[in-house]
Parts: sequence; C-alpha cells; structure tokens
Amino acid sequence: MTTPSVSLRPITESEFAGWKDRAAESFAAGIGPARGLNPEEALTLAHDETARLLPDGTTTEHHLIWIACDGSEPVGSLWISTKARVPFIYGLEVGSKQRGKGYGRAIMLAGEEECRRLGYQQLDLNVFGDNSTAISLYESLGYTVTSQQMRKEL
Repeated sequence: MTTPSVSLRPITESEFAGWKDRAAESFAAGIGPARGLNPEEALTLAHDETARLLPDGTTTEHHLIWIACDGSEPVGSLWISTKARVPFIYGLEVGSKQRGKGYGRAIMLAGEEECRRLGYQQLDLNVFGDNSTAISLYESLGYTVTSQQMRKEL
C-alpha cells in the first residue's frame, strides 16, 4: 500500500471543541484499563488532563494541534507539545472512515517533517501496551522503546 499524501494545517476554533472531546475519549479508552478506572472515571480524568494541558485552547503556548488533510478533506489530526527539549506527541487521530488506508503513517511523517522544520531532531510518544496497531505503526516508522512499564494481574 502506498502512503497517501497529507498536509497539516492548524486546527480552527470551530473544530477545537469536537476535537477536544475525541482526544479525551481516545485517552480515556487507553488510560482507563491501564489504571483500573471505570469508563466514567477514565473520561473525567481524560477531560481534566486535556483541560490542564490546553488551558488556552488552540492558542496554548508550546502546543501544536493540526488537522491532517488529503487535499481539502480532513482525515485526522495530530497534537504535539514542544514544551520539553524533545517534542511529545499527545495524540494522533485518524477519522473512523479513513482507518486502514495509510493515513496514520502519513500524518506521523508529516508531523515529523514539521518538527524537523522547527529544528527538532527527536520526537517522543507514549503508547499503551495493548494497542498493537499503533505499536506496529510506530515501530515501522523507526520509533524504539525508551521506557517500559509492566504489570501482572494477581
């Protein structure tokens, strides 16, 4: 499969509320099981964390939130914080109807290029251990494990 071409543009104010809800829902789906939270607790935590990280919404300093487009059609989004020495990917989203078409890879590559353009030489991210699709994508793009947390059910 060939990787589609995407461009990144800054998220608009009108897109932000829906995006913020989807970002929190995605984080809740991963953090809930990882921390033993019920779905309601996980969603509350995720909304609180998103609000803490983005107190000024789209204009929060050191946060880049892009909408990824194939031509003029939005296909996903990417959220990167540049607050630390190494930028950190907080969220990669591919629209539900666009999954399995190579857009995740295309969005990651576009984000990497933007970070290079801004002068960065590395990019960090976190992925939950049960997200095999994302892990495969990141490994295929050359990301390596720098830290690992483990758990055993008793």
